[in-house]
This record gives sequence, C-alpha cells and structure tokens, in this order.
Amino acid sequence: MKSGLLVTALFTFLIANAHAGAEPAAPCSEAWYQYVETELVSGDGQGHGPDLGSDEWKGVIEFKLGIRGQAGLPARASDDWCQYIDGLLRAR
Repeated sequence: MKSGLLVTALFTFLIANAHAGAEPAAPCSEAWYQYVETELVSGDGQGHGPDLGSDEWKGVIEFKLGIRGQAGLPARASDDWCQYIDGLLRAR
C-alpha cells in the first residue's frame, strides 16, 4: 500500500513540474495561444468556441481576465496586446 502511494505521489509531482524548466512560448505564437487557452478556457467544454487568436477569442480572454473595456488596453491586433496578456497571466 505504501509503495502505491509513493508511486502516485511521485507521478503527481512529475506531472505538475513537467513544464517547470521549459522555455515559455513567444507571445502571439500558436504555442502561446494554446498556453493561454489552457489557462483561460474560451470554449464551452464541448468543442464550441472562438478560433484561437481571433479577435473574438481575444475579447473572451479579456473578459476572463476582467479587463475587457478598460481604457489603455493595447490594440488586439498588436504584439503589445499579447505581451500585456502574457504579463497578466504569468503574474497570477
């Protein structure tokens, strides 16, 4: 029984730290959109939702972060927008 718990604990630790040393994806890249989507799911859990990286998707991300409509947000079509969102996500 103890060995089973030890294996489970070790496996959980390895999974939780699998990306700890990985280099973060560059903002506005496809890999970065995937990262954001794992942090802030834009769909309904049944495969329905906006296309990753689209203006609609970016609006959902802003909504999920509680910043949609705030003055001074970078334009959604800019790299600055991705940098801004990336900073918010990594600060959480």
